[in-house]
Amino acid sequence: MKNKIEILAPAGSAESLVAAVRSGADAVYLGAKDFSARASAKNFSLEELGEAIAYCHVRNVKAYLTVNTLMFDCELQSALELITNAYNLGIDAVIIQDIGLACLVRRHLPKLRLHGSTQMSVHTPKGAQALYEMGFSRVVLSRELSLKEIKEIAQACPIELEVFVHGALCMSVSGQCYFSAMLGGRSGNRGMCAQPCRLPFKLKGGSDHALSLKDNSLVEYINELEKSGVHSAKIEGRMKRPEYVASAVSACKEMRDTGYISPDTQHNLERVFSRTGFTNGYAMGKRDGDMFGYRRREDVVSSDEKLLSQIRNSYKDEAPRVAVTFEFHAKTGEHPTLSVYDGENSVTVTGDTPAQEAINLPLSAEKVCSLLSKCGGTPYFPKDITCHTEGNVSIPASKINELRRKALATLSELRAKLLRPSLETVRISLPERESSSALPLTRARFTDSDIPKEYKKCDLVFVPLSCSVEEFLRLKAEGFSVAAEIPRGMFGREDIIKNKLLRLKEAGITHVLASNIGAVFLARELSLTIHGGFGLNITNTASLEWAREYGISDTELSFELTKEQINSLGGTLPRGIISYGYLPLMLTRCCPGYTAKGGCRLCSKDNHLQDRMGKNFIYTCDGNCTEILNCVPLLILERIYEFCNLDFHVFRFTVENSVEKVENSPDFLSNNQNFTDFTRGIYYRGVK
Repeated sequence: MKNKIEILAPAGSAESLVAAVRSGADAVYLGAKDFSARASAKNFSLEELGEAIAYCHVRNVKAYLTVNTLMFDCELQSALELITNAYNLGIDAVIIQDIGLACLVRRHLPKLRLHGSTQMSVHTPKGAQALYEMGFSRVVLSRELSLKEIKEIAQACPIELEVFVHGALCMSVSGQCYFSAMLGGRSGNRGMCAQPCRLPFKLKGGSDHALSLKDNSLVEYINELEKSGVHSAKIEGRMKRPEYVASAVSACKEMRDTGYISPDTQHNLERVFSRTGFTNGYAMGKRDGDMFGYRRREDVVSSDEKLLSQIRNSYKDEAPRVAVTFEFHAKTGEHPTLSVYDGENSVTVTGDTPAQEAINLPLSAEKVCSLLSKCGGTPYFPKDITCHTEGNVSIPASKINELRRKALATLSELRAKLLRPSLETVRISLPERESSSALPLTRARFTDSDIPKEYKKCDLVFVPLSCSVEEFLRLKAEGFSVAAEIPRGMFGREDIIKNKLLRLKEAGITHVLASNIGAVFLARELSLTIHGGFGLNITNTASLEWAREYGISDTELSFELTKEQINSLGGTLPRGIISYGYLPLMLTRCCPGYTAKGGCRLCSKDNHLQDRMGKNFIYTCDGNCTEILNCVPLLILERIYEFCNLDFHVFRFTVENSVEKVENSPDFLSNNQNFTDFTRGIYYRGVK
């Protein structure tokens, strides 16, 4: 018999953990004090984590640890130690973003289930297949997928799929947002997002909150997701209150088990937290202005104390979750025994006084069954009760109650115990980097095939895959070392992209820039030369080693690294950094232009968002995905000598016209002569 879809609830605190379990969650995900993508949640110490895991396992609930942030070299050992300790405590799986850390866990903890975080930006069948072949048991898909696209991924790969069905919806594809890091030094990839997208960003002719989406809610589609092959229905909200968790779990459980959500449950769900209501736009493939919303005063006051008290009352008592079988034995003159069995574990306890000869009425089976049925206050309920008595037995009801309590308490201790052997944390060793005095090569990335001749001397020039084969061949004939950039957002277009890559390969264009694990996997299947892009979020030596072993020829490093961190990276894989360009702070599937009259337009460089300080952020849209760019360009060229052992640096052009491309070339940029306003990015200030 096929298992029902799992209801997976957030547990940002002990209170939320109890609310989730008592409301019917099948599993919870929770973070430790370090390395959690919700660093502002209460989270759990190691001791508290052990208690939480035991609490869950007693009640047939699984517990997943989130270690879903990017790691620096200096953190890898501590992260592996945390995961090893969690494994020894009995954690059921670990949710990971950092590919280097994932490789270390697979090597040193091969029996621990790995779940790929939504921060890994997996949104295609090839992306899911890549994680499956790397040993992941499950992938948490990007929230921007339609039901149709989710079904296609499920049909293409046997990996378990986890889908967000309720909760906050980021404007950016998870793992591809650098807004908070760039503006305030608080990295969303490091669990410290300050949520600047929820602040006012004005769009001419559109919304004043053009980067804020309503909360996602696909609760009504849970059974459809299950039929499509989705294993787990995930609720967002580790930073939200327990009452929110309880309401969301109750709604999901009702829909899954009955196909219906009661009006009261739906009412509680809407009032406890929303941003101008909910949206299912991504799931339905209907991306428009109705998806946008923000937290209004009426949304806040709807969650009043009367409502919260009512919700708390719904989970104040222990929920019976575990079926047990009782077998009672009593004989005059002997100590009575009670055995309890949960399907896997068996416990027998003995009374402290012998059974007496009955003076009047002997103990009846009905009386025993009535007493043993009283399991209130425990997570157990009786499935079957067998009573064996010999002679005219008399036992006080208090003694039978005592046996029941003792038996269930002993069973709980047994269910909470860890059966797997403990492991010691392995000391990891990262390969060092051999120093080099060679100057880094120059590369450039363009948004079209209009490339000035000054860039012929570049080691590589990347142009979009959307350019025609003829344009690629023209550039090659003109002397450019041309390569194709695979889109970071591949949603629903994998076959189209594959066919275009095959045509380019036949024409002799064999180098590609791949910034997503799905793009890397696809390019590797086609035996193309792969250059990793910044979207892979390479921040440590272990990730560089993964890239080398996976067949990537070289890679851009994350621009969330500091100069010192870049200089200290080890390994032999060639690496580089972005040295110039308007950095993409967000990759979105929902264009801010949807909020304007007339809806989304193919965006030109004149389309911009303005923040509260009057800064303008240009956004570019290709009709499939949108990039929101920083308000000033990054410029680091004249300091490139400070970065040791770089193999290349990249000029990333986005909105520059033909003249600006020439003026912004390396020959001009070396003295910053064309710029009055620019940024050094994070290279000199770092992120939290």
